[in-house]
Amino acid sequence: MAVDIRETWRALSPEQRVAGIAAWLLIISTFGPFSFVEGAQVLVAIGVLVLLHQRSRERIFHLPFGDGTVIAGAGLWSALLIAVRFFDRPLGQALLALACAAMLFAAGLRERSKRPADDMPRTRARQARGEPAWLDEDPPIESPRRTDPEAKTRAIPEEQRTLPLPEVRGDLPNVDEPPELDLGGRPPKK
Repeated sequence: MAVDIRETWRALSPEQRVAGIAAWLLIISTFGPFSFVEGAQVLVAIGVLVLLHQRSRERIFHLPFGDGTVIAGAGLWSALLIAVRFFDRPLGQALLALACAAMLFAAGLRERSKRPADDMPRTRARQARGEPAWLDEDPPIESPRRTDPEAKTRAIPEEQRTLPLPEVRGDLPNVDEPPELDLGGRPPKK
């Protein structure tokens, strides 16, 4: 379990790490008087944590508008939920919860500005696991003949081994001598 958390932490970008910390703090801020509103906050925070964990494992799935927008939306939704119960909680707990929601929103905006939708750079995840980054390069395109296992044993017909030369008609100029130019009756300059 601890090894999995460490691998997840290493695979996350700084923005994703801030979002993870904010989600954990948002869960902690719900301790005390508990209602359906706090339950909704916990579900939002768990959703963000699951998203970050899946992205650290390079799981590919589509989210409308990308991860950053979803995380920022989770921060805004949490802030709205906190505002609904602001006066029913102790002031310090409500302010802590609002600060966590603001951190989540800011991390989502930063994530959105740095990466396009659904982007978890494979290079960073591979480097976190100690794998070389060159694995992300596109493989060279192989010709069908090279990938065909029977290509080594199959004989190539004689007509395919050489290309036919075009037929030449007429006399070709001698390339060893320079061509004579018609200068209109004037001798060439030397």
